[in-house]
Amino acid sequence: MSRLLVFQHVAAEPLGTLDRLIRRRGHRIKFVNFERHPDAEPCLDRYRGLVVLGGPMNVDEQDRRPHLTTELRAIETALRQDKPVLGICLGAQLLAHVLGAPVTRHRQPEIGWYDVAATDAGRGDPVLGAIGAARPIFQWHSYTFELPRDAQHLARSGTCENQAFRYGRAAYGFQFHLEADRALIERWLGIERYRDELAAANLPQDAQTIRERTALEIDAMQATAEAVFNPFLDLVGRPARRITLGSR
Repeated sequence: MSRLLVFQHVAAEPLGTLDRLIRRRGHRIKFVNFERHPDAEPCLDRYRGLVVLGGPMNVDEQDRRPHLTTELRAIETALRQDKPVLGICLGAQLLAHVLGAPVTRHRQPEIGWYDVAATDAGRGDPVLGAIGAARPIFQWHSYTFELPRDAQHLARSGTCENQAFRYGRAAYGFQFHLEADRALIERWLGIERYRDELAAANLPQDAQTIRERTALEIDAMQATAEAVFNPFLDLVGRPARRITLGSR
């Protein structure tokens, strides 16, 4: 059976809506939760693709979080094997770092709902083209990546130029949280560390504003998520059907 490898950094940042879409395809999901198993050494050979999720840590913390180095090596392997890779938020920053692009603290955090628009290249991209003109997408990040050399710049927002890129055939980095659903956003707003980060950022969107915007925007974003994630999963393929022989 076809399997996807998923790197998770904290329990509070799961696959979200992407989980259902992957399982609907019939793929098995192998999670490596580095919060629980920081010494894990996953092998890419048995998997058809890699998803690297977000987390509250940063690329420059490899000395304190050696699993980040493990992840960077795994991403390199996936690229070398030409397997589809999807990096979300921290995952996108790790992918950019592997490709030689700097990852630095952004001049202004993005937490809440921000209009994200596809670039000219993005509108023609088979995965991200569904975003099209600017539409509200949920964000939670204070770092950003520069565009890797030879990568296609796919999306931007008014406050963060590099929102998405594609490298090669099937490696994608998304700075935004297209996988978030209402329950996940509410979960983040309830975690003390996340609440403190939001308060310290002193942004126009406070927790109540985010809740109100979520009620208005979440259904449309989830439709966009399906339109984006399904073409990515097409790159992974579908598991071969099992043939059951009937008795004679």
